This record gives sequence, C-alpha cells and structure tokens, in this order.
Amino acid sequence: MTSAAGPDEDGDRRNVSDAAGVVVLGACAAWSLISAAVHDGRPEGVLLAILAVAAGYAAGRIGGALLPVAAPCAGAVAGVGLTLAVPHLAPGPQIVAPLGHAGATAAVLTLSTGAACCAAWTASAPALRLGLRVLAAGIAVTAGVLGSISGLVTCAAVVLCSLAAGHIRHRGVGIAGLALTATSVTGLTLAVAGNSMPGGLTDWLEGQLTPHRIQLWHDALHLAGQDPALGVGPGRFGELSTTATGTLLSDGKPHSAPLQQAAEQGVLGVALLAAAFGWMLFALWRTARPTPVALTAGAALTALAAIAAVGNALSFTAVSVGAGLLAGLATARPLAHASQAREIDVHARGERLSP
Repeated sequence: MTSAAGPDEDGDRRNVSDAAGVVVLGACAAWSLISAAVHDGRPEGVLLAILAVAAGYAAGRIGGALLPVAAPCAGAVAGVGLTLAVPHLAPGPQIVAPLGHAGATAAVLTLSTGAACCAAWTASAPALRLGLRVLAAGIAVTAGVLGSISGLVTCAAVVLCSLAAGHIRHRGVGIAGLALTATSVTGLTLAVAGNSMPGGLTDWLEGQLTPHRIQLWHDALHLAGQDPALGVGPGRFGELSTTATGTLLSDGKPHSAPLQQAAEQGVLGVALLAAAFGWMLFALWRTARPTPVALTAGAALTALAAIAAVGNALSFTAVSVGAGLLAGLATARPLAHASQAREIDVHARGERLSP
C-alpha cells in the first residue's frame, strides 16, 4: 500500500498538488478582497484563516519530513493540551449562549485524533503503534468527558475510518467517498436552511441544532439571495442578520461555513471554499505516503468539514492551523524514505547503464 513511484515522479506529484494549493488559496484571498471592496466588507478574518492554513500546511510538511512519527504525535498532544488549557480556544469575551464554542472544541479534538492515527500508521514498532492508537481512543474519551458529544462522535468515526483504511487498496475510492460525505452534509445544511426538508425531519433537526441556529441559517440564505454573485461582503453578516442583531451575545456568524460564504462572498465564495477542501483531498490522493495515512487524514478533514457545515469551527485560528498542519503532515515525504528511494533509483540506473 506504499507508493512504488520513483523520486522524480514523487517530486512531480508534490509540485502539482502544491501549485494547486497556491492557486486555490490565492484565489480565496483575492476574491475576499474583491467582495470586500465592492460592499465595504472586512476581509481580515478570511485572510487570517487562509494564512493560518498555509502556515500550518508548511509546518506540517517540514515536521512530517523531519519527524514522521514524533511530529503528528506532538500535534495530537498539543491539540488536547490546547483544548484543556484554553477551553474557549480564543481570547476576549466568550460567547457561551446560545451556540458557543462547542464546534471548535470538537474540531480540534477530531484533528488531534487524526494526527495520532497517522502517527500510528507511520510507526514501525508494534508497541508504539498500539500506544498511539490508545492515545487516539483516549482523545475520543476526552471529548466525551468534556461534554462534546459531536466531538466524541467525530473522533470515534476517525478512529474507525483509520482502522478500516488499512484494508483499502485503492485510495481513490476512499477519497471519493470522503468527498461525497462532505458534499452530502453540506447539501443537508442548505436544504434545512431553505426549508426543503420534510416537516418531521425538520422539527427533529431543529431540536438537535437549536432554533436559533436554524434562524441564522435562514438569514444567511436570505442575504445570499440579495447578491448571489458577490455576497454582502466579508464580515458583514453580523450587522445585517436580524437574528444576530437581536441576540444579546452574538459572535456575528451564521454558524455554517458554506452559508457564511454564500451570504458574504456569493456563489463563487462557496465554490472556492469547496475548492480548498478539494485541494486537500487531491493532495492526499497524490501523496506518496501509505494509503492508510492519506485516508486517515482525509477522514479527519472530512469530519472537520461536517463540523464546519453546522458550526463556526473555522472562525477559530487554532482550527485553521490544525487543518493545514494535518494535511501537511500526511503529505510530507520523510527524509529517510526520500534518501532511500534516491539510493535505490541511482543503483537501478547504474545497473541499466552497466554492460
């Protein structure tokens, strides 16, 4: 389940995925500035999130190349430590009710679980691999102890997906399944916001998600309809949403990343958000790392996409950094493996040239 490609092909793969990432992230930044200029918006939050993803990805690539087991393990422990030490994951006044920071907590713990599982698949010693899987399971238990039911569910899902990834021979099928899952959750969110679901199911979802969140989604969809092309401008949802302005303690977010993009940056903003997620899956598909590592990271990022579709997780810098870090760790080429591959390639070339 490891790549049989030579170093030249591996380099080409990395170059293609890296170039795609630069184009996608650059387009996201440029479009936020254009939308903000037209509607006097505030693109700082979007630009900070893009910078956080890029910085995390670069750090992950470096750490994964130098310390392929220790780096993801350290990232997992750091994520848990951050959640325990800084429960709200952000400085300043805390928004506790009615929605709060639960999505960010679940997201950080989910990414930490994915990092621990990736480290387990990279480790060669059976005892160390078992210990890292116990760490991943412990992170899921921690989510439950902290009262994050969504975090418990997504962490457990990542652990199970990671175990199943060891039996998947063709990673393309797994990547396609992850993309379909993220698309389905996003479609469900849009259907709820547009009152397109059956009455009984809508009532049940409203009970799970809270009526306040559903009202925010309605407002976001309404604002998106006012200017589908450009949106109302980055950072302006809080001042234009009747539900947000009528709430005493509001963070000014619709608590859904796709709906926030649709409201503030229009249809193209949603397409660029989808492209950013697609780029990460594409990089995992192209990586020379073993299939279980790629699919484990993809499962964690897909769980994050699901959390972000129904919450404000991406509004926290720690989550954006963590997403980029995990993607970078899972696509890094360990230096020891790279040097070994070069030696094999040189030896093979020498045999072909010898008489």
